[in-house]
Amino acid sequence: MKLLTQNSKLKKTSKKTGYNIFNFGITAIKTCPSALQCISDCYAQQGAYRWTPVKNAYAKRYEVTKSNAFIEEMHKAIDSKRTLSHVRIHDSGDFYSREYLNKWIDIMYNNPHITFYAYTKEVELFKAYEAILPDNFIYIFSFGGKHDALIDKENDRHAMVFESLDDMPNRYINASENDLNAITGNLNVGLIYHGQSKIKGFKKVVSDFFKQEVTA
Repeated sequence: MKLLTQNSKLKKTSKKTGYNIFNFGITAIKTCPSALQCISDCYAQQGAYRWTPVKNAYAKRYEVTKSNAFIEEMHKAIDSKRTLSHVRIHDSGDFYSREYLNKWIDIMYNNPHITFYAYTKEVELFKAYEAILPDNFIYIFSFGGKHDALIDKENDRHAMVFESLDDMPNRYINASENDLNAITGNLNVGLIYHGQSKIKGFKKVVSDFFKQEVTA
């Protein structure tokens, strides 16, 4: 079983930027304790993610994360990719526990030459860990979870999912085609919804978000 893989978006981004980017994913929803509105639109519950071989692969990686061998196995996976430059943690899933986040922190500190990045709805957990997170880790808070109110829209890097590019305000950088746009200096990251089902939860998140801005 491969711990590090490349989805189509990362292959496209790697080709466009010249960087060698791989992702790590685990089973969604059950590993997303702070998910809320995003559940109805979760792309990791649609399309190829529903194929049995794909589901099994994500489930196996989830089981590995719970083992004591995870850190060592991830080091081996990273070492096997000689030109690896970036690791996107969780194209599916989230940091489901403090213990699990601690494992990733260990991995990141021991691979300072690699840039790690992740979208997360575990805002409360990350706020508590800010002081010890390594410099080679860039995280993006993703709206649509239970702790959206804790996201500082002026100072925290955050992501919003929009129904179309026309709905995305100019101050948001579009990371839908180039995944590394999510880790530029722009704190506002925009993503275009690409799920197969009609957008629901994210549409309400965007509506509520901008209503608050108007009334503020």
